[in-house]
Amino acid sequence: SANLRKPRTSGTCRAHPIPDSSPLLQFGGQVRQRYLYTDDAQETEAHLEIRADGTVVGAARQSPESLLELKALKPGVIQILGVKTSRFLCQGPDGKLYGSLHFDPKACSFRELLLEDGYNVYQSETLGLPLRLPPQRSSNRDPAPRGPARFLPLPGLPAAPPDPPGILAPEPPDVGSSDPLSMVGPSYGRSPSYTS
Repeated sequence: SANLRKPRTSGTCRAHPIPDSSPLLQFGGQVRQRYLYTDDAQETEAHLEIRADGTVVGAARQSPESLLELKALKPGVIQILGVKTSRFLCQGPDGKLYGSLHFDPKACSFRELLLEDGYNVYQSETLGLPLRLPPQRSSNRDPAPRGPARFLPLPGLPAAPPDPPGILAPEPPDVGSSDPLSMVGPSYGRSPSYTS
């Protein structure tokens, strides 16, 4: 008779969760196109805009420079890219925002905090500083921007693709015809059973 031994178990089972397995977490690589709109008590209403020269401003209206791509780097942490300018939103140690052609994880990664009212707050992951628009009238005496810190991410609609040149729209159907959908047409390449 074979001596069968049961493996010893201590009565506890260890299960390790799969990273990012919760549907409530943002998954790495998730990309959203948004306009980041903000307002505050000082009657400031603006969309965050990353310009081609790297300056970051608040624009009164949505524009191609204010369409942003928010990409999840890991749960709760995103990078923000200007779609038109291909510049990453970054924040210096003094809190000043700028657009960079190169992604620097220390300067360009932001923690995204969702608020109950639908607005979001973004903080530099490294520095912990809130993302704030620069004031409308910047003075050299106040280096730390005091602009709004709450942003409402508005969906960015992708631009409609342009019509290819040289292709005309189809003619409307001739409803008075015996073939309104132009399905009969010339008889080349058709089965002989359909010819009269």
